[in-house]
Amino acid sequence: MEADLNPPGGERYRRLSLWWDGLPGTIGLRDPLPGDTEVDVAIVGGGLTGLWTAHYLSAADPGLRIAVLERDVIGFGASGRNGGWCSALFSVSEETLDKRCGPGSGRAQRLAMEETVREVGRVVDAEGIDCGFAAGGTVIVARTPAQLQRTYEEIAAARNSGIGEEDLRFLSADEARSRLGATDVLGGTFTPHCAAVDPARLIRGLAHVVERRGVALYEQTEVHSIAPGMVTTARGTVRAGTVVRATEGYTRTLSGHRREVIPVYSLMIATEPLPESFWAEAGLAERETFADHRHLVIYGQRTEDGRMAFGGRGAPYHFGSAISPEFERDSDVHQALQRTLVELFPALADAAITHRWGGPLGITRDWFSSVGLDDATQMAWAGGYVGDGLSTTNLAGRTLRDLILGRTSDLTSLPWVNHRSRRWEPEPFRYVGINAGLRLAGTADRAEDRAGRSTWHARALDKLVGG
Repeated sequence: MEADLNPPGGERYRRLSLWWDGLPGTIGLRDPLPGDTEVDVAIVGGGLTGLWTAHYLSAADPGLRIAVLERDVIGFGASGRNGGWCSALFSVSEETLDKRCGPGSGRAQRLAMEETVREVGRVVDAEGIDCGFAAGGTVIVARTPAQLQRTYEEIAAARNSGIGEEDLRFLSADEARSRLGATDVLGGTFTPHCAAVDPARLIRGLAHVVERRGVALYEQTEVHSIAPGMVTTARGTVRAGTVVRATEGYTRTLSGHRREVIPVYSLMIATEPLPESFWAEAGLAERETFADHRHLVIYGQRTEDGRMAFGGRGAPYHFGSAISPEFERDSDVHQALQRTLVELFPALADAAITHRWGGPLGITRDWFSSVGLDDATQMAWAGGYVGDGLSTTNLAGRTLRDLILGRTSDLTSLPWVNHRSRRWEPEPFRYVGINAGLRLAGTADRAEDRAGRSTWHARALDKLVGG
């Protein structure tokens, strides 16, 4: 059953997601900012970007005064509601990075992302954060001839870039089905560079780690604006040597930042715990994360307690970059997700759906994640993860540590550092364009199913997404 709609105190947050509902013990609330204060580093946003940044800064310089300011509770946003993929996926392809940033840029970013997956595992182990971290990799299956063709093309592009079988392997139909027992599997790919995690337990555990180091976490503290050396909140002004914007899908709530990162909703469902007889057929024995090669993205994992957690895009973008709790439970999208899940696994036709949720992720105009620091103003930022932020936030935190402390490192020379995306168009242009793209993704999949091959819809979608 879903959580009570109006439980007292922090318990009301259990309704945010399956992950929040499964948090052990009582969900406590932290105090808000008590008034005007001064710190060395003020971090706006209590998600994984903010917490990883605080983690690495406090470890590197225990004397730093660090404050994290969160408008609700730590992990309230995408950090506590996502699909639980700690993956090496980056928002921009290796080929595009090489074209925009110079030869070798894509490879450097890829290797950094692969190392990031391992780094998260090391921290989780060293700090004793119980978040169900399972490094089972990712299997992506092809279920139509057009999807299979894209699989061949992906493997060919990988080999041309020097990516070997140890990092991305082609799976025959039998090999793919042995990992993921879905319907109509024709082939697929496997990469070891992903771990399934419980994201709410990860971030709540990380919060305890940084608090033990003396980092101040202020909840229920809404930030109105940020400026060099200053954060203005509803509860006082924070003066800081460095200000970090780590607000992702909620960036539009900050004065002057309305069109930098826009919120697009991704929704999820989760089943009841499933019997071993189901998993014997469905696979995912190593808790591999999984998807297929359709255009309208889907993603899933086998949870630590044997549920199927499954999500996808398709929810509409809301005019004016609006954010509202009512957008998190779209019955049409949740029903579509359930139909897709049953299409993949017919044995789930009678399985109870115990949780339905969603939340906004952040997208920049060119779909290019970035991290950076303006040396003149000491204003830093990270975000625009396009739904691949669970691991990328860790890379952002380590990179921001080096940038803020004035260190030159391999991390500070990566191609995403100090990248500047142009702003989104004003309304109603972005409303029309974004929703047209979402509809086109679904149309491209249906057209491929009918034609048995890739169609012009897919080429048009590539151009639209490419900005």
